[in-house]
Amino acid sequence: MANLKEIRGRIKSIKSIQKVTSAMKMVAAAKLRSSQSNMEQCRPYSSKLSMLMNDLLSECGDINFNLMEQRKISKTLYVVITSDRGMAGAFNTNILKKAQTDINTNGKDNAMVIAIGKKSRDYFSNRKFEMVSEHIDFWADLNFDHAIKFGNAIVDLFISKKVDQVKVYYNEFKSLATQIIKDVDFLPLKKNESKDSLIQLDKLYEPSKEQILKGIIPKHINVQIWQFLLESYASEQAARMLAMENATENAGDMIRDLGLQYNKARQSAITTEIIEIVSGANALSS
Repeated sequence: MANLKEIRGRIKSIKSIQKVTSAMKMVAAAKLRSSQSNMEQCRPYSSKLSMLMNDLLSECGDINFNLMEQRKISKTLYVVITSDRGMAGAFNTNILKKAQTDINTNGKDNAMVIAIGKKSRDYFSNRKFEMVSEHIDFWADLNFDHAIKFGNAIVDLFISKKVDQVKVYYNEFKSLATQIIKDVDFLPLKKNESKDSLIQLDKLYEPSKEQILKGIIPKHINVQIWQFLLESYASEQAARMLAMENATENAGDMIRDLGLQYNKARQSAITTEIIEIVSGANALSS
């Protein structure tokens, strides 16, 4: 059995860790409130914009833009969104495993990667993937300009025919305890045969459907990227808050177990001392 000094040291160190995890949980909870609010405000706009674009595409018949060009797939761009920091449970691990599985299926030689977040950057650079770009240390100042920057880079690669399709991987926020891994076929754009569409009414278009589409598509690209970033950031804070809450509770359990162990060791030491004293007294009296 460990001696009393060693047990006291372990209890002290675990209490220090417990304070840190508790503080990290509160920080994550504060960040979650603002990030969840931003995400929920963006969802209706992003959804309606997608519906409008799909309705226009369906009404425009055989119209074909550069971003709708279907090609033989020789190069695929993987945009993998993770966090910069860990200590968020399986938040980063699951998304990286999903992306890696798909890359293995399609072939590493046919893959190009845009890494968003340090965890994504480290994972793919360590495995010698062809990295197009990496984007780190921006989450604290996340704004729509980042979505425009990422969206323009993705579109340029597709239009220049350096890649033939684009897939985006991110965590979608479902609830505080649930984040869903999403892999989106981002480009080329496709006409979605969805039941969700705008109410079918007689519409007048000014100047024309084609010109409206040309204006909507770039905005759609940027808004979708913005939604992915907001979803991922809110999911990260929720995952970290839950992980730190579990860590704090586990530290409390360990402290209680070590307290029992300490009391047993102390009782054993006291009992041993009493036995030694009694034995010594009996020896002297005899």
